[in-house]
Amino acid sequence: MLPNHPLAALIAAAAAGRFPAADGGWQRVPPWHPELEAVLAFTGHAVFAVRPDINGRLLDSLGADGFGGAHAPRLITAVAGSVGWIDSLDLLLTARGTGGPPALVDRPDLAGHPRAELAASLREQPRILGYQDPRRSALAVVSRGIAGLPELSFELEPDHRGTGGGAQLIGDALSTVPAGQLTVAAAAPGNAASVRSLLAAGFTPLGSLQLFRRAGPPPTAAERRALRPR
Repeated sequence: MLPNHPLAALIAAAAAGRFPAADGGWQRVPPWHPELEAVLAFTGHAVFAVRPDINGRLLDSLGADGFGGAHAPRLITAVAGSVGWIDSLDLLLTARGTGGPPALVDRPDLAGHPRAELAASLREQPRILGYQDPRRSALAVVSRGIAGLPELSFELEPDHRGTGGGAQLIGDALSTVPAGQLTVAAAAPGNAASVRSLLAAGFTPLGSLQLFRRAGPPPTAAERRALRPR
């Protein structure tokens, strides 16, 4: 079952080959997280997951369009604010959970790992997973992330890289997600090792994603409740 968020439906449709029309335009949807906003781009079409106070005329004046304008540095800097936080521009990919006997176990001892801490700061309900062998520090984090969908992040130990261990870790993490459940991942294009591992594990690129967190007062409690995917 998909989360009740319009972006989840857009991502699911794209994953099934039904992309938004490459019309050069853009659309807006509500944010899925009370403290984060985002810009996504498919081929020829962009989506702004932003709060209502960002005026559409402002976005147009900053060059928002579906042909790269939505990710223009001056646009995201303007909407995030001079002291806001802006994440790297990521590749957005999807795969499906495989279910079955899980190959990973819960590893709360890895909660202090930078990858786990980053996931906890950007997503909800992170589950920290790893191999049963306590000597292994490879981890995968499955959280409620983009558009309320399961989101996977991972990191392999340096001495296990270069032999297909990253793809194996990703595949093992997908075994903890119910079979057929749409799952997303985001990776910086420059992180070629991670991108190759995701592709080898069956993830498919759909578009691009950039998260940001604005400076200023946070949303009210009512606004936070309204933004939560169901």
